[in-house]
Amino acid sequence: MAFKTKNIFINLFVKDVSKSTHFFKELGFEHNPQFSDETTTCVIISDNIFAMIMNEEKFKGFTKKEVPDTTTSSEVILSFSVDSRNQVDELVNKALSLGGKTFTEPQDHGFMYIWGFQDLDGHLWEAAYMDESALNQE
Repeated sequence: MAFKTKNIFINLFVKDVSKSTHFFKELGFEHNPQFSDETTTCVIISDNIFAMIMNEEKFKGFTKKEVPDTTTSSEVILSFSVDSRNQVDELVNKALSLGGKTFTEPQDHGFMYIWGFQDLDGHLWEAAYMDESALNQE
């Protein structure tokens, strides 16, 4: 029997929960107030994927490991798909206008288009559009 998860919760530490909440709201993501307070915001990525952005103190309560310095290292690249190339560009350009930074230039692989940004705390996000009809033709 294959293991399948019901939901995915991505836990990320941030310097300022309020600023990060504003950043993700302006990108178009909703949040779940049921799992949010002054230390944490639950950002809804999709029906089954959530980012729990929390202040460093709260985050450190979940791990005994050092919290990485995201200005010099990365712990993960969070990739998600969108419905079009235009949505990739719109999302990344919006992130940049809100204080995010580019971490990759747009990459056009024909059937797939990807562009990445750093959020306010240096976490890496990547928006991708995949043309499945072009993929099936190859």
